[in-house]
Amino acid sequence: MSFKPLSSLRRGIGMFWRGLDTTRRFVLNSLFLLVVVVLLVAIFTGGPKPLVSKTALVLELRGDLVEEHTGGLRDALLANVGGEVRRMVELRDLLVVLDAAAKDKNISSVVLLLDELDGGGLAMLHEVGAAIDRVKAAGKPVIAWGGSFDQKRYLLASHASEVYVHPMGMVLIEGFGRHRNYYREALDKLGVTVNLMKVGTYKSFAEPYISNGPSQAAVEADTFLYGALWNGYTALVEKNRKLPLGAVARGIDQLPQLMEATGGNAAQVAVNLKLVDGIRTKDEVRAMMIKRGVYEESTKTFRQVSFADYLARNPQKAFGDAVGVIVAAGEITEGQGGPGVVGGVSTANQIRRAREDDSVKAVVLRVDSPGGSAYGSELIRRELELTRAAGKPVVVSMGSVAASGGYWISMAADEVIADPATITGSIGVFAILPTADKVADKLGVRTAGVTTTWLADAYNPLRPLDPRFGQLVQASINNVYREFTTRAAAARKTTQAKIDEVGQGRVWTGTQAKERGLVDTLGSYGDALRSAAKRAKLGDDFRVAYVQRAESSLERFLSLLGVSDVQAIRIQVKLGMLPDALPAGAVAGVAKDLGWLSDLAEGKKPFAAVTHCLCELP
Repeated sequence: MSFKPLSSLRRGIGMFWRGLDTTRRFVLNSLFLLVVVVLLVAIFTGGPKPLVSKTALVLELRGDLVEEHTGGLRDALLANVGGEVRRMVELRDLLVVLDAAAKDKNISSVVLLLDELDGGGLAMLHEVGAAIDRVKAAGKPVIAWGGSFDQKRYLLASHASEVYVHPMGMVLIEGFGRHRNYYREALDKLGVTVNLMKVGTYKSFAEPYISNGPSQAAVEADTFLYGALWNGYTALVEKNRKLPLGAVARGIDQLPQLMEATGGNAAQVAVNLKLVDGIRTKDEVRAMMIKRGVYEESTKTFRQVSFADYLARNPQKAFGDAVGVIVAAGEITEGQGGPGVVGGVSTANQIRRAREDDSVKAVVLRVDSPGGSAYGSELIRRELELTRAAGKPVVVSMGSVAASGGYWISMAADEVIADPATITGSIGVFAILPTADKVADKLGVRTAGVTTTWLADAYNPLRPLDPRFGQLVQASINNVYREFTTRAAAARKTTQAKIDEVGQGRVWTGTQAKERGLVDTLGSYGDALRSAAKRAKLGDDFRVAYVQRAESSLERFLSLLGVSDVQAIRIQVKLGMLPDALPAGAVAGVAKDLGWLSDLAEGKKPFAAVTHCLCELP
């Protein structure tokens, strides 16, 4: 009798297990059946119906314009719990679509809907703008519309044949530059001492932690940089809109009076300044396109094809000799990275894979990075050096930022191509060692113990920095800077002294860097691809192969189901670590700045040199 409960438990577990096994087989069989159905549909339907004449390509761009998607499939699945979607538009996809539209006889026009485009560096915007110009050069009008245009959206819109804004919208061109937060006084009050070791007069990354304001060198460098970027921006807008030189700056100077004259109607001000061609709602633009195009009864609107649909209709070559592209976008770390983070080890592995792939005849490194770990940067540079030694040409294409570590990884190339607005250079090195011994004193915390050498606990954040340890770190920083300038001099075929003159942590635009011999050519991503193909003697009809991180088995499986990377990783992780009411402005900025200090303090390698440029544009 006493065994009946145990026997019942065994039977219950057995039934549960059989049920679980049955469910597992059902789910797997269902997924297999779904794969079969998808394949059969693809085979027997013959894919999407071909486009017909007078089709408008509608590019409703939503989210950030990026070099590659940030996050991975695991992040996407986790993010589904929060239900929040972060959209991204890959630059490469947008260029493919625009260039295909320029050549497609069935595409008669392009409509740009920019109201939800959130970001993108100047170099990326220049790439897209040039592609829009190629569409117009093919005789196809481009119509841009937005509820409101910020500075970045408007730069793209200015390339269009016609620009329209919503009656309650505006064009907000503000200029470049920003005020940074400085924490010296606050840290002094807290009792935190920031010990800075650096090489580079203009290396201003750490100034917010050691000063109450910018140094004269920082002001000089920023004035030179922002002035050049602003002149380039306004000149391009004025050229695109056929405005007289200086019109944008004059409009900003007179903005209060212009707003007063229109009764506060910002959209009308944009019309008066000839920044837009008219004021229209979105439905009015649709009605205009119906009149100009072909009305389709089935969709109740003008004949059109969407961004995603048109991209799917223009697959890239999958076989044949190729130019291999590795994207290095984000801050540089030492180990494994992924989309949005440049891992020294993982990116080096990608380069090695490209080198060992017989179908890859040349390599393009697309750089959009403000830097980070010097060690991680060197791992990447070394693999590029080995790739050249193996006989495969290497071309670096600089995006919006290629500074500090981003410049370091660019030093082993046959050719370095930058956009005129690329933020580059910043050849300098620093280390930050914060100590909180005064905080410990205030709290009555004491630290003591026994060590076999003075070095065993030389950097203890609760004790004053041992000057001998500071001496060691400074020596390490000096050595890394010497390595930086020596390698740069060899790469640029000049002397270390001349690199030091344009180094010292100073940041340049691409145009300024070209004038100082830090890059070879001013050009586009497409120019870099063509240069690499020419060096590898591939001809004009070459394949572009993106060498990316290895996919997991789950990602490969979802790809079979038709779930693309775009669908799988357009979701933002929401972990709920911060309260929803946290302001997204000033408080978030302070948290980011102090987070940097915390991250550097918690580094496991106190001798680690940092080659980072705090040079993102607002």
